[in-house]
Amino acid sequence: MLEDVLLIEEKHRKVAAGIVEEILKNKKPKYVVAISGESGSGKSELTHVVAKEMRKHGIFAKPVHLDNFFKTLPLERREWREKNGVEKVVGIQELDWESIQQTVDDFKNDRKSTMPCVDLVTEQVDSLTTDFKGIDMLVLDGLYAVNTEGVDLHVFIELTYHETKKAQTARGKEKTDDLRMRTLEAEHKAVQSLKHKADLFVNMNYELVKA
Repeated sequence: MLEDVLLIEEKHRKVAAGIVEEILKNKKPKYVVAISGESGSGKSELTHVVAKEMRKHGIFAKPVHLDNFFKTLPLERREWREKNGVEKVVGIQELDWESIQQTVDDFKNDRKSTMPCVDLVTEQVDSLTTDFKGIDMLVLDGLYAVNTEGVDLHVFIELTYHETKKAQTARGKEKTDDLRMRTLEAEHKAVQSLKHKADLFVNMNYELVKA
């Protein structure tokens, strides 16, 4: 996402180092990593550090943020959720999974791929074209990233929105009100439903453990 705010701390670097070690042990061509967790849990920070660290090993890793793949536009999403009932519509089904899987398929087949890219300043959606030829690894991050088909390593951050309220405020993406809190609770339930897919957990102490 354009103009996203990353708050990288030492805990992110330590966990990322463990993820990189796990990747290197099981590396294969066109490797896909997915990092899931609730809002403010550090998905984007981990994704960034993992991708940067892979360069030290001669591996080009491309981060792809699944928040760009929501079916409803950012400027319309709050109103749409409120109108249709937060508890009914918030969840895995909000993402355009066909486009996500097409992106993964383009990566695996060294094709050029055009993806949506949200500009957080204007809250408009741009298009980003990437040539996946020469890209060795894809790092997907998002609430429901581990739901993606074709993933080789599933990472699940166990922190919930209750523990990450401070981080959400610091990032300042959305105002905190009743609608936002209801949305976070609905996302919490949807994210937790995917926990069983994890290969690695980032626990409540922000330590990496195997599932």
